[in-house]
Amino acid sequence: MNSETYLDFCFVREASGHFATEIHEILTDLFKDIRLNWYLDEKSKEGVEIVVAEVKGMSRWNSEEETIDYIEQHAGEKFWEYLQGYQMYVYPVKRGCGSCGSH
Repeated sequence: MNSETYLDFCFVREASGHFATEIHEILTDLFKDIRLNWYLDEKSKEGVEIVVAEVKGMSRWNSEEETIDYIEQHAGEKFWEYLQGYQMYVYPVKRGCGSCGSH
């Protein structure tokens, strides 16, 4: 069963240009073959670049813990170097009717 998946990541580094492009490549590699899309918001201030990535879509993960396990196993060194914060929500599809999940 697929789950609705919402991930927010905050990446930070010293300003050197094209940070959003690099984050896009990192996410493309990390989430290949998973039906997730993302929007990147890039800001630069006082010699620092910040990219906030809003990731959403459908995944096979049933919980935030499964998502974290996947990321820990598949993310590269640059992902961890730049990552400063995250939040995530995974909503598994309930069996039964859409309103209560039990009928």
